[in-house]
Amino acid sequence: MSIYLSSLFFFSIPLSLAIAGWLVGRRQTDGHQAKNHGQRLLALSITLIVVFIGAVFTKVLWPSPQSQHYLSVSNLSMVMLALVLFMGMILIAFSRNYMASEPRLNLYWRWLLTTLAAVSLVVISNHLVLFWLGWVGISLALHKLLTFYPERPRAALAAHKKFLLARTAELCLLVAFVCLYQAHNTLFINELVEHFNRLASNPELTLTTNERIAAVLIALVALIKCAQLPVHGWLIQVVEAPTPVSALLHAGVINLGGFLLILFGPLLLQVSEAQWLVLIVAGLTTLISALIMTTRISQKVRLAWSTSAQMGLMLIECALGLFELALLHLLTHSAYKAYAFLNSGNAINEDLQRRLAPAQEPSIWDWVLAAMVATGLVMSAAYLIQYQGVWSIWLLFGLALTMLIAQRHSHQLKASLWPAIGLTFLLLTLYSTMKTLFAFVLPINPSLRVSPLSLADLWVMGLFLSLFIASGLLRYQAQRPWVQRLSMSLFAGLYLDEWLTRLTLKVWPLRLPTRANSKTLKPQVSIK
Repeated sequence: MSIYLSSLFFFSIPLSLAIAGWLVGRRQTDGHQAKNHGQRLLALSITLIVVFIGAVFTKVLWPSPQSQHYLSVSNLSMVMLALVLFMGMILIAFSRNYMASEPRLNLYWRWLLTTLAAVSLVVISNHLVLFWLGWVGISLALHKLLTFYPERPRAALAAHKKFLLARTAELCLLVAFVCLYQAHNTLFINELVEHFNRLASNPELTLTTNERIAAVLIALVALIKCAQLPVHGWLIQVVEAPTPVSALLHAGVINLGGFLLILFGPLLLQVSEAQWLVLIVAGLTTLISALIMTTRISQKVRLAWSTSAQMGLMLIECALGLFELALLHLLTHSAYKAYAFLNSGNAINEDLQRRLAPAQEPSIWDWVLAAMVATGLVMSAAYLIQYQGVWSIWLLFGLALTMLIAQRHSHQLKASLWPAIGLTFLLLTLYSTMKTLFAFVLPINPSLRVSPLSLADLWVMGLFLSLFIASGLLRYQAQRPWVQRLSMSLFAGLYLDEWLTRLTLKVWPLRLPTRANSKTLKPQVSIK
């Protein structure tokens, strides 16, 4: 009985968001009505959070095993739904003032709430059909938000490319789900995941051809959804959408690729083709996007490249079997990126502070001391929590801490080593605690763990070392001619988006908005 009550609570959330969105968007809204709508929507979001808390208490007080139910009440679904509601409440509160003077405000509220409703449906779906319908609904509703300013040519081009890529991903996901249904004759996700966990625990059982095809297609869908290279261009160009839309995209929607891999992780790790597809594409995306980000000046563009790199890192964690870490990464990245975009107007003040206190170049002894301290602290933390698994993530943590400790001073303030060590110790403690906590929230089959120092682990280590060395050269050896040439190529994004733009316009030419004289953009035109 409790699972029916919890499912009823959960289903009321996307349903209420969808109904509210279409009621608010029925007619044009003036300034006074916009303020009232904002207050009502804020009250709605608070009410939905109360409903969610009621669903959680129902599940905790009267637990029951989940069987064939269309909605999921798993720990993963509850965590993701809590994130959606939290972000939704923040976006609604922020949009009340930010979007108040927009003439098409009614359409903004309609498609914002519809997008949130579709995301809510995806994260609580336990049925492949519901999951796919919610996935399609997210893309269609988000397209309306990305084209909120239809007179902007770059926004129109970015939305056009996103539209085609989204249809491709949805088709791949549909084929993957059909393959899974043919292999198991069930549409319930929890039954499929339980079967894949049994396969992992029993080496005598093998995957069918349909299952292997489905795993590769699911990996491809996650890469497209997370804007991995070379299909990343639209993510960089949609920054012309309203700031709350950018926050919604970068802090919520784009994370669904990681959620998809976490959900079907037991299948992904048993198909080496799918696993290495993610490791190679997401790994190179993390390396290249992180380096390109350092060459950009525009605050929003930097954040967009950062999102591409962070999504690549999250997908790497999934391919290494670190699903609890990937979930932690998803939640923290969502919170950070929402704050970063909504606070992007403060970039001028932050830039002035950096100019007043420029960083001093660390000496060779600073690097050596920082590396020794970071290595000692990381190894001690791994020993204390009795860590057993891949070492590439700990290497990344050690490299990041090395950079943090080495850059502990500026021209104005010469800091001692102890505050940096204290901050490092605090970060390690928080990381270890949160990782352990999420291991209880999202228990993983030990048979799915990737072996330490395996080929996959060594590949990721090489990527992280390359990133550390290249970023140091770009920052502290910028006067060298070959570093300047590298910086120029990175500033151009290595021209990776050029061919996709030409291909997109060749497949489906785009008529630009009227302010571009209504000319059709031809395939031979290069979009910088």
